[in-house]
Amino acid sequence: MDSDPPLSSLPALLRELDNRQEDIEHGSVAVSHESEWCMSVSPGDYVVFEHLERGGERHMHAVPDAKIIELWSRLARGDIAGIESEPWRPGYR
Repeated sequence: MDSDPPLSSLPALLRELDNRQEDIEHGSVAVSHESEWCMSVSPGDYVVFEHLERGGERHMHAVPDAKIIELWSRLARGDIAGIESEPWRPGYR
């Protein structure tokens, strides 16, 4: 729940999933932008991108760690249009 952390902290955030494999309730980590767009990652490199107020959920499966860090970095910089152009699938699953 850090506000405006450095981009260099994103790999450590992703590694938190390694310690949460049995935690069903808190089994994901996320980065949110001030525009209310959020990208969460769950075990298995399952990524969800959504607007927290308007919805519009979309997802990708088996996303490599390097791509997750790239997407989170783009979100932190506010590159919403670029993120939306990725090969998302509609909904949560």
